[in-house]
Amino acid sequence: MPQTHLTDVRFDHFDLDPRILQGLADAGFSHCTPIQAQTLPLALAGQDVAGQAQTGTGKTAAFLVAGMQHLLTHPPAGAREGPQQPRIVILAPTRELAVQIHKDAAVINKHTGFRLGLVYGGTGYQQQREAIAAGVDILIGTPGRLIDYFKQRVFNFNAVQVVVLDEADRMFDLGFIKDIRFVLRRLPSPAQRLGMLFSATLSYRVMELAYEHMNDPHMVEIAPEQVTADRVRQTCYMVANDEKIPLLLGLVRLEGARIMVFVNTKREGERVWGYLEGNGVHAAMLSGDVPQKKRLKLLAQFKSGELPVMVATDVAARGLHIPGVSHVINYDLPDDAEDYVHRIGRTARAGEAGDAISFVCERYAFCLPDIEAYIGMKIPVAEITADMLAEVDPKSRVPAPRRPRDGRGEGRGGRRDQGGNARRGGGARARAKPGGDQAGPRTGHHSGADAASAPPLAQEAAQEAAGQADGNGAPAPADARARPKQRRRRRRKPAADPAPTA
Repeated sequence: MPQTHLTDVRFDHFDLDPRILQGLADAGFSHCTPIQAQTLPLALAGQDVAGQAQTGTGKTAAFLVAGMQHLLTHPPAGAREGPQQPRIVILAPTRELAVQIHKDAAVINKHTGFRLGLVYGGTGYQQQREAIAAGVDILIGTPGRLIDYFKQRVFNFNAVQVVVLDEADRMFDLGFIKDIRFVLRRLPSPAQRLGMLFSATLSYRVMELAYEHMNDPHMVEIAPEQVTADRVRQTCYMVANDEKIPLLLGLVRLEGARIMVFVNTKREGERVWGYLEGNGVHAAMLSGDVPQKKRLKLLAQFKSGELPVMVATDVAARGLHIPGVSHVINYDLPDDAEDYVHRIGRTARAGEAGDAISFVCERYAFCLPDIEAYIGMKIPVAEITADMLAEVDPKSRVPAPRRPRDGRGEGRGGRRDQGGNARRGGGARARAKPGGDQAGPRTGHHSGADAASAPPLAQEAAQEAAGQADGNGAPAPADARARPKQRRRRRRKPAADPAPTA
């Protein structure tokens, strides 16, 4: 593996606990990245840090090492009563990033014995709640689920000694800033804890957050060109809208490649996925509404190489450490220039090289100047040759699978009311109340199965409409016949006016 992304500073040059050094050795870490080399001396000395560096530069290891060392050198005062309360709180904007931080923490923490806790939305509510209630030293999570448990008094912030905000700028983008302030205001005062904030950009709003809730933080900035730009080979193709699928299919058939394809919308992602699957390319679609368990399963399959292509919206642009991603393809150029940097950051991680290919199409070509101005360079334009465009049958697209609704009614357009009762186009059962009471009989013909399963009044109406007798062979009661007949008369069209006589 290339070592150009590392410095000459070794982790064992710092006065770190041997248990932490052993965990770093297990993870294969010996030398620091630039962000680690500059932030660790400050954090280990008890100085709050606000760091700026691009994704894939080792920020996670920096704050984990500093936080664990702080706990080992600052044991809690007094006897502990009840379950262990969190001593480190790490907030991440996305579930994927929280899971990745927890995985990295588990490796570094292998010999220290701290109890780790992970909370995030979408799955495992009771399981996560019980794990946190049993006591943790290091709590990692997304703001919403963490605040939920806090308000239920599953844990408290009284024992917090270290707080970390990862991807702080993304917190603003996703609307989490009120939740972040809610947490920070309930922690011990900044003078009583170590604070670390990391962000891809130290914008004015991020700086304001740092100065408001941290103790005179020291700013550390790592220029992007020192870390990633020299290892990502960036290319763009000027392409017509109808050439995007043929060009994509021609590019993804690279032997041994692991490719992430980024789109701007879920609908376009499903379309791209359908053409990939329909033309023999095994792929998966990752978007915000994919259930968490399925999302983690797809990511695991992609990391293992079982899935060579992952189609994703920007939900996957940050926080995912997927080793070995050889290519990032921007099928759609992002509207936000910062998202371009985060997308291509999925490749060329940990010192490896990678390719970032962008399609400059008719719809998103206007985004290119902003992206080039933001990254400070012109993206080289490559020529599209005829052999790069695959032959695509328009009928080859595979329809995207739809998530079935639990207990969904059979038949076309089958839906359920609030009580879970199936309804079809205004049939009698659509009027059923949750308790089984009927709001009123409906006219119209019912099949035998429908009439048998409908409430009594609906059955009578169905029998009358079908001209059937009751179970004893006698005609249906008059009161059951009257109302449907009246309704049929009301629905009759008025007779035409007689022709005028001469």
